[in-house]
Amino acid sequence: MIKQYVSYALGAFGHDAFYATLNTYFAIFVTSALFVGKGSAAEAGIVTSMVVIIRLIEIAFDPMIGGMVDNTDTKMGKFKPWLLAGAIVSSVGLILMFSSLFGLADSNSSLYFMLFGIVFVIMDIFYSFKDISFWSMLPALSVDTKVRNKFGTVGRFGSTLGSQGVIIVVTPLVIYFSQQFSGTHGSTQTRAGWLGFATVIGLVSLLGALATFFGTKETTSLIRENTERTRFRDVFKVIGENDQLMWLGFSYLLFALSYVVTNSLLIYYFRYVIGNAAAYSVIGIVTAILGILSVPLFPIIVSKITRKGVYIGGICMMLVGYILFNLAGSSAIMMYIADAIFFFPYPMIFLAALMTITDSVEYGQWKNGTRNESVTLSVRPLIDKLAGAFSTGIVVLAAVHAGMTGNAKPSDITAHGMFIFHSFIFYMPMILLVVAALIYQFKVTLSEKKHAEIVKELESKLETEKVEEEAEEKAEAATED
Repeated sequence: MIKQYVSYALGAFGHDAFYATLNTYFAIFVTSALFVGKGSAAEAGIVTSMVVIIRLIEIAFDPMIGGMVDNTDTKMGKFKPWLLAGAIVSSVGLILMFSSLFGLADSNSSLYFMLFGIVFVIMDIFYSFKDISFWSMLPALSVDTKVRNKFGTVGRFGSTLGSQGVIIVVTPLVIYFSQQFSGTHGSTQTRAGWLGFATVIGLVSLLGALATFFGTKETTSLIRENTERTRFRDVFKVIGENDQLMWLGFSYLLFALSYVVTNSLLIYYFRYVIGNAAAYSVIGIVTAILGILSVPLFPIIVSKITRKGVYIGGICMMLVGYILFNLAGSSAIMMYIADAIFFFPYPMIFLAALMTITDSVEYGQWKNGTRNESVTLSVRPLIDKLAGAFSTGIVVLAAVHAGMTGNAKPSDITAHGMFIFHSFIFYMPMILLVVAALIYQFKVTLSEKKHAEIVKELESKLETEKVEEEAEEKAEAATED
C-alpha cells in the first residue's frame, strides 16, 4: 500500500507543478517576455483572451471526457491509458506554449495567434484527460472513506509540494536558462529562460504520471461493479441530478477563483509594490514548508471537527490572511507572515472539497441508481480549469489597467493603478471566499456520517440483489434439468 501512496503522491507532484506553471506563470511570460514594446499590451490581451475563450468552450467537454474515461475497459484499467497519453501530449504542448513558436510571435503575429490556438486546444484537451483520469482514480482505489482520506492526503501532499515548489524554482530557473541560452547577466529574464523553465516542468509532469501509471492499482468490489456505460447525452444529467455535487462545485469554484487570482498576482506585488522580485521566491519556501505541515494534519483535524469545520474554519483563517495582506504595504516580512496564514488552511480546504466530491460518487449511485466515477470527479478539474481560465484573464486585466506590464518600474505605478491592483488581488477574492463559505454551510449536507450510511445501504442492497440473482439462476437450472 505504501508503494501506491508514494506513486500517487509523485503523480500529484508533477501534475500540480504543471497546473501552477500553466495557470500562474504563462500570463507572466506573455506580459513580461513574449510581447515587449509597442503594441505588447494588445498582443498579450489577444493571447490571454484566446486562452479564456478556448477554455470556457472546452470546459463543456470535460464531463464528456469523464464519460469516455468511465467507458474505457482495458487490461490496464480505465484510467491509466488516458493518464499516460495525456501526460505526453500536454507536456509537449506546455513547452511549445512557452516559446515564440519558431519566431512567429515576431515575424508574423497573425500566424502565431492561429498556431497558438491549435497548440493550446490540443494541449488543453489532453491535459483534461490526464487531470480527470488522475483525480477520478480516487474512488477506484478504495470505497472506504478512511483509505480515501489517506490517498487524498498523500495526493494533496505531493500536489502542494509541486505547486509551491514551482514558486521556489521559477525565478532561479528562468534566470539560469536566460544566462545559459541568451548570455545575459544578473536577474534579466528572456524568452529562452522561460522556455528552459517550461521544459523542466514538462519533464517533471511526465515522470510523475509514469510513477502513478506503474505504481497504483484499481480495486474491485460489488459497488464498483454496479456500473453502466454512460452515454454522452447523459453526462450532464448525471452531474445535474447530483445536488450535493452541484452545490459543492459552486462553492469550490468561488474558493478556487479567489485563491488562484491572489496567488497569481503575488509575484506582481513583489515586483511593483515591494520593488524586489527576487524576494518572491521566499513565498514558495514558506508555503512548501507549511504544506508539509498542513496536509498531514488533515486526517487528524477532520476526525475532530469534520470536513465542514475544516472548510469553513479554513476560509475564516484565509480571511485573516487577507486582512494582514492589506496592512503589509511594502514590507516583505509582513507579506510572508500574511501569506503563511493565508496559505496554511488551503491544502486542507482543497482536501475537504475533494473528499466531498469523491463521496458524491456513492451519493449519486444511491440517489440515481448508476455509478459514474470519472464523470463525477471531472467536476473538480472542470472547476479548476474554469478558475484558471478566469484568473488568467483577470491577471492580465489587472496588470494592464494597473500599468504593470513590459519594462514598467515600481515608480511608474500611479495611486489609481495601485487601487485597481489591490481590488483585484485582495478585495474581490475576499468577497468570493465569504460567499463560498455560506454556500457550503447551508447547502452541502453530504457529511462523513451520511456517506458511511449510504455505502452500508448500497452494499446491503447489492448483496441482496446478488443473492437473489444467484437463487434465480439455480432455480432456472433446476427447472431445465
